[in-house]
Amino acid sequence: DYIVVKMIPDNRLPPRHLHSVHTGKTFAVIKWESPYDSPDQDMLYAVAVKDLVRKTDKIYKVKTRNSTVEYTIKKLEPGGKYHVIVQLGNMSKESSMKINTVPLSAPDALKIITENDHILLFWKSLALKESNFNESRGYEIHMFDSLMNITAYLGNTTENFFKVSNLKIGHNYSFTVQARCLYSGQMCGEPATLLYDELGTGEDSSATKTGRSTDVAAIVVPVLFLLLVTLGISFVVLYMRHRRLQNSFTAFANSHYSSRLGSAIFSSGDDLGDEDDEAPMITGFSDDVPMVIA
Repeated sequence: DYIVVKMIPDNRLPPRHLHSVHTGKTFAVIKWESPYDSPDQDMLYAVAVKDLVRKTDKIYKVKTRNSTVEYTIKKLEPGGKYHVIVQLGNMSKESSMKINTVPLSAPDALKIITENDHILLFWKSLALKESNFNESRGYEIHMFDSLMNITAYLGNTTENFFKVSNLKIGHNYSFTVQARCLYSGQMCGEPATLLYDELGTGEDSSATKTGRSTDVAAIVVPVLFLLLVTLGISFVVLYMRHRRLQNSFTAFANSHYSSRLGSAIFSSGDDLGDEDDEAPMITGFSDDVPMVIA
């Protein structure tokens, strides 16, 4: 024997299993389940979003009959902190959670250029890859001195470079550049960090770089000079050999020139040492001499 019992829905229960599915820079996808299984009518939910940084509230309404509800909260700010409350429209018990949106990315290509008495920090504009970043917001720069174990705020700028002076010899520094923090430093971008240890040897960085350049030049210049001298000598030797061979050949050809024949006569070397060296050379036959072939 069995009996079927249908429970009376209790609309005073809170939504179940409220959690975040995905969080971006300007949006968050949340998900929850109805207070009871298989609702037989549309249920109206109130989604309250409290901005913990700006101290503002927004309420959204969601009407559905589904047991599982997925909702996207839009128009959030990068690096923001929010408190989300979901409950039925009759102000029943609530379910809540906290959400932190993804902050702005760190600036790319952070580099250091050393000058005589200061350094310059350079980086790419964050607006090139972040559509939510406005250059008027600017950047802020921090410096960490590892020797003194002190972090200092150097200032902010709307440019893509920053000048840093008064660095101490023998200290190692770490510089960070990030999108300027808003609302008392609660909404910041991701920092780009670069280590500067040019002064770690206790020497002035400009003097060190000048010394390095001088050392390189002292090595490269003599090597190039020797290469040029060697090439010049090789060229002269080849030219002299060429002239000597040309003169020898000309003299040899002139010594074997026959003015009667109008050409130079060279021996193959087979008849060298024969006794008939002084025999007259047969140069040809006359047309009036008959040729007899045996």
